[in-house]
Amino acid sequence: MQKSILITGCSTGIGLCAAQTLQDRGWLVIASCRRIEDISKLESLGLQHVIKLDLSDDASIESGFEKALEIAAGRLDAVFNNGAYGQPGAVEDLTTQALRLQFETNVFGTHALTRLAVTHMLAQGQGRIVQNSSVLGLVAMPFRGAYNASKFALEGLTDTLRLELKDTPVSISLIEPGPIETAFRANALIALKENVNIKASRHKEGYEAAISRLSASTSNSSFTLPSDAVVKKLIHALESNKPKARYFVTFPTYLMAFLKRIFPIAWLDAVLIKGGA
Repeated sequence: MQKSILITGCSTGIGLCAAQTLQDRGWLVIASCRRIEDISKLESLGLQHVIKLDLSDDASIESGFEKALEIAAGRLDAVFNNGAYGQPGAVEDLTTQALRLQFETNVFGTHALTRLAVTHMLAQGQGRIVQNSSVLGLVAMPFRGAYNASKFALEGLTDTLRLELKDTPVSISLIEPGPIETAFRANALIALKENVNIKASRHKEGYEAAISRLSASTSNSSFTLPSDAVVKKLIHALESNKPKARYFVTFPTYLMAFLKRIFPIAWLDAVLIKGGA
């Protein structure tokens, strides 16, 4: 029987790569995107089922999930919660509204979709949910407070849900990538300019350096991997008989997880401050 999956955030990057790869592997893929204008683009790339689903809009989440169930003939085997964005900025410069917007997509919208999926999967007797988190769900770095907080929250919810699903046929896994070559930096640059008063900040020079870094067409990190590095871990989480609770992607994630276990806080802080500069 063909298995079905709903994927969020498929306009570019990891979501697009996941949708194309899983479709090629025989999955019935329902790819979703936030903007209606991206639907025709994704269809032109060969994706057979594309829907609109905006994680910052409860009505869009509910209607998108119902549409996915309709396409999948009432049986949805998996959900990959990939949709998210990063809001840069020092904590002191972030308005509560900017923080709220970050959580609307990265936490609250993902939570709403996860709840719908869990209810459906428990009723049908099986299912898998995979959350795309980040190395910044393991450790915090300066000037990424909103994103750090959203991914820490996602990991807390997911760890709790994993315990609560222990004796059920529904599994949930976290993928924790480090630097991946996607449109993430371009979207972060937009969020920085829109929601932070750069000129009035004591971190003005740091923001100018961040703008230069985020404006580059490619990452300056030698550890950056392509999107398919994440998709390889996703495939294991979806198709293995024993999916893992966590999947690390890229050397920095493995390193930070290790250092968090063995370093005193002051030492780890020094590493994170240098890395976040």
